Amino acid sequence: MKIGIIGAGRLGICFALLCEQAGYEILVSDIREDYVSDLNDKKIFTHEPEVQELLAASNNFKATTNNKQVIDECDLIYTLVATPSLDDGSYDVSSVWNVVDNFKNITEEKYFVIGCTTNPGDCEKFQEKLPDNVKVFYNPEFIAQGSIVKDLREADMVLLGVNQNLYNDTIVDEIKNLYQKIQTTQCSVHTMSTKSAEVVKIAINCFLTTKISFANMLGDVLNAAGCEDEVQSVLSAIGTDKRIGHKYLNWGVGYGGPCLPRDNRAFASFCESVGVKYNLGKVIDGFNKEHSKNIVDYWQNKNTENLPFFFEYIAYKKGTDIVVESQQYQLCIDLLDNGHKVYVQDDERVTVQVIDSLNNKYGDRVKFVKSKDDISENVFVVDI
Repeated sequence: MKIGIIGAGRLGICFALLCEQAGYEILVSDIREDYVSDLNDKKIFTHEPEVQELLAASNNFKATTNNKQVIDECDLIYTLVATPSLDDGSYDVSSVWNVVDNFKNITEEKYFVIGCTTNPGDCEKFQEKLPDNVKVFYNPEFIAQGSIVKDLREADMVLLGVNQNLYNDTIVDEIKNLYQKIQTTQCSVHTMSTKSAEVVKIAINCFLTTKISFANMLGDVLNAAGCEDEVQSVLSAIGTDKRIGHKYLNWGVGYGGPCLPRDNRAFASFCESVGVKYNLGKVIDGFNKEHSKNIVDYWQNKNTENLPFFFEYIAYKKGTDIVVESQQYQLCIDLLDNGHKVYVQDDERVTVQVIDSLNNKYGDRVKFVKSKDDISENVFVVDI
């Protein structure tokens, strides 16, 4: 079976190369001509671990700018195009609709797998616009930037949404077999309707934001109650309960990045769309914003000598280059807005995104350094 992947971005290229390593012939498409040319020359600039090595070792991998070529040549076609957030929190799936349009006039049997995050009910709408010979599935990934290949290999769950009217045991088995070849851990496949699968995708992240926010709320309470030194001890004790667990149960900055905030708001938007007016999604989103104010106060109060602050990183997650909804970056901005001087450890991947705006607004109160050792004055380290 030849696998096509429309949208070879951060996630798409990782998934494609793991499929190729598993023994499949792969054809990907992307709108960036230079990027496609580089992929065919086995060149890629990325900070995702293992991607360059996987591309260099690939033998059955090709790239094109033509989506129709992918659809014509492949049997199983994934799309991992971008679905940005709209003002109401829901996902803009116009890029997916563009791919749907590429299936017009296709008469052969094709299996169209949506791998990007969509709103509950979207896959049903895509199927309605397509002929019965094009069968739509929903198969999102659960990954984090900076560890995409690892997360794909060690996924806790493979989520597969299937339109029951077009259910096909053969292709479902093929998709399951694909993940069994990719994963180094036991493959646990959960099959359900496409709409329910779409709910699961955003609901999981909504649960994680709730857990993170509970831990942060409890830490804020303990700090206010004079038990600052015991925050970690309290959370460790609570996490020992097997019903709760220690993962995501830490006090610190709020959740951020390109996934958790968006999925949380999307879940809130979906709740409202079906008439559930009071939902955790909105509550948690509001708390996350309020908690960022507590974090600013916490670090200012800790810095009793009013020293310049030092950040080892300002990306949303250490080791990544993403500042989208980064709580670390927001803390840096808030401290600068409050008149403090800030040093940031230079990471060229991040610096290029923020240096002009920060220097223009804050002047010499913000400085980028190679390491803390390069600073000639005493600083207060923000240990996030």
